[in-house]
Amino acid sequence: MDVRSLYAAQSYAASRPATEPDEVAKPDLQEKFSQAAQDFVGTLREAEQTAQASMTGGADPHALVEALAQSELAVETVVAVRNKVVEAYQEILRMPV
Repeated sequence: MDVRSLYAAQSYAASRPATEPDEVAKPDLQEKFSQAAQDFVGTLREAEQTAQASMTGGADPHALVEALAQSELAVETVVAVRNKVVEAYQEILRMPV
């Protein structure tokens, strides 16, 4: 065995722990997606309640417009995230095996 290749293998093994991700700093992705979904549903429920209150005369038109704008922004955000996920999935499918 060549001494240079042995030295390279030892150097790689020594530097490997420095390049591994830190488990403490790793965010819980499932928890973040769950919280985002709950926020989305909450925004839509608030908009629906405001719209119902506005129809019965319980809310002013300004609150209705504000709630509709928030729900529109939430839906556009979810659609954009969905499009990125679908695009990433299609890119993975195009990868050669």
